[in-house]
Amino acid sequence: MEIDFPSVPPQEIVDWEYAMRREMQEIVPNLYLGPYATANKNKLGYLESIGITDIICVRHTAEANFIKPNFPEKIRYLVLNVADIYTENIIQYFPQVKAFIEDSFARNGKVLVHGNAGMSRSASLVIAYIMEKYGLSYRDAFVYVQQKRFCIHPNEGFVQQLHEYEPMYRAKLSFEHSYTPLESGMLKRKFTEDPEPSHDDSFVMLST
Repeated sequence: MEIDFPSVPPQEIVDWEYAMRREMQEIVPNLYLGPYATANKNKLGYLESIGITDIICVRHTAEANFIKPNFPEKIRYLVLNVADIYTENIIQYFPQVKAFIEDSFARNGKVLVHGNAGMSRSASLVIAYIMEKYGLSYRDAFVYVQQKRFCIHPNEGFVQQLHEYEPMYRAKLSFEHSYTPLESGMLKRKFTEDPEPSHDDSFVMLST
């Protein structure tokens, strides 16, 4: 069954300047990508002027002392501990990030996704969201995001995972769209859980 994705919002080509890497850019309506510098302790007024209600803060545990939620009483945060290294399993966070963004949009919110520089980890999360939301390949989603934030540069491991994510999200959406509950009794498919789920202590996720 063919999935009917929404149309990708049109973009104006941005004349990129080097200093813009220190700013946030609106990638699609109400979704922003930028560096931590746009959300540090002296930026509350700036964030409020734009209307940011939710922030996805991406940092490694070693960065927690200087990359952190600064306004938890004003802004809802999702904090993800992700290292910007080739072997990091970033794909595990894609569904959670999409759900967080969609929940914000449902409340008429605006979301900022930032890491340290806003180039690799946070860019990868935004690219994954754009892929699944609009049915794009990695390459098309990368180019779309790059048109607004030219300096993005996901590391090679993240690029590989983004390529792998395309058939994964398409298979998931195809299943969701093709499965129809029986009219009589509205039978729902049940999935059995592994009785002894595995625990991976190498990745830590903190939500606030």
